[in-house]
Amino acid sequence: MTDFFSLYASAALAVLVALTLLWLVSVAIRDASIIDLFWGPGFVLCNWVTFMLAEGSGTGRMWLVHALVTLWGLRLAMHLFVRNAGAGEDARYRRWRENGGPNWWLVTYYRIYLFQGAIMMLVALPVIIVNAAPEQASLGWLDIVGGLVWLCGFCFETVADQQLVSFRRNPDNAGRVLDTGLWRYSLHPNYFGDALSWWGLAMIAASVPGGWISFIGPVVMTGVFLGVSNGVLERALTKSRPGYAEHVRRTSAFFPLPRRRPGGEPDSP
Repeated sequence: MTDFFSLYASAALAVLVALTLLWLVSVAIRDASIIDLFWGPGFVLCNWVTFMLAEGSGTGRMWLVHALVTLWGLRLAMHLFVRNAGAGEDARYRRWRENGGPNWWLVTYYRIYLFQGAIMMLVALPVIIVNAAPEQASLGWLDIVGGLVWLCGFCFETVADQQLVSFRRNPDNAGRVLDTGLWRYSLHPNYFGDALSWWGLAMIAASVPGGWISFIGPVVMTGVFLGVSNGVLERALTKSRPGYAEHVRRTSAFFPLPRRRPGGEPDSP
């Protein structure tokens, strides 16, 4: 077995170097929000570094995780690049910059870049655990179930992202709330799909000895979406979009569920 801690340290070093270089670019262009573009590729980097450094030629499970993480990360990066092109710095980062004082350029390094890097290294546990255990059994039922869960999450996230892009491209929807399609059943169906993909990867990683530790990854990912991303976005949208507060009251915060009627009972599809 390849030493897990050596692979983990190598991945962490690669992420640290990449984030530091990206931070220097963000300081030069005064746009801290370019960190968002690295979220998907960051996991691809963790995967490739540990995959290449692992002993042996790779097992079927390693190749499976290698393919799934690469596909997930590159799709997300492409989506965010197209969505954010020409949009300038995200409003959240811009407000932090305006209120952060003269040393905000330095504060962004640990408050945004290193913080997200630390989260990334926890979420990436399933990938590193699989690559650290090349001597493992052949693919089994847990790998199949995990792959199907990953596929469901990937499709859910992809469809939700595309529905949001199409909604925003229509000028008639300016200031309106997206409450159709998958967005009828969850305030953040793209986040739900993202988290579900990582639960699938953790299930695959659970097939190797000690792989149960990998569930820390999706737990952290789900917790971030539930506790941080949802709260920040909902507060901002409630202030900026009429009707969003009512949308929040009627729609599940994260897990897709039937939409509630104004009285609180489930609505028909």
